[in-house]
Amino acid sequence: MGCSSSRPAAARPGANVTRAGAQPPAPPPGAAGPPPRVKLVLLGDSGVGKSCLVLRYVRGQFDEASKITVGAAFMSHQVMTPEGKSLKFEIWDTAGQERYLSLAPLYYRGAHAACVVYSIDSRESFEKARYWVDQLQRNAPGSIVIALVANKSDLADRREVPEEEGRSFAEAHRMLFCEASAKTAAGVADIFEGVAMRLTGAGLPVSSSAAAVS
Repeated sequence: MGCSSSRPAAARPGANVTRAGAQPPAPPPGAAGPPPRVKLVLLGDSGVGKSCLVLRYVRGQFDEASKITVGAAFMSHQVMTPEGKSLKFEIWDTAGQERYLSLAPLYYRGAHAACVVYSIDSRESFEKARYWVDQLQRNAPGSIVIALVANKSDLADRREVPEEEGRSFAEAHRMLFCEASAKTAAGVADIFEGVAMRLTGAGLPVSSSAAAVS
């Protein structure tokens, strides 16, 4: 994925990585029920750092050897909002290469939320983000929460997309907006916590078993 090296941070509490289809362990007798499971999909051009964002958020790490995603990758992570509401994200990190475009609807179908990612140093990736927003608004559930994520904010000296342009586009489409850097971790938690707050604040129906890819 072309990520630069960075010292891994301590893993975030509650992080969990599983294979797609794996079942979480049953809670002990008398324990509170599991948090609602939320299906979240990441979309964006190849090389914008989608996998790096997820790895930084879930494991608190940044991997310079991160490879291009083939098809899709899956991770899960539990988040607690400031209001004390807990959600478990089931995160589908999709491939950005052209040959996988036709597979994307399989992953955003039934999704509760989507993060559309571009890189601030690539005008082309911003145009592709516009494409994905259009696809989501045409084909995804009307209740889906969308966040527009401008990644690689650490590359400010190579910026091709002004922050104001990304923010204006997000506001025009009623999306969350965040500039972030998977390398430095700046803004990364804000992305997912912002999505969680939007979901719980809107009272959207999230089930105990998020929709699977079919």
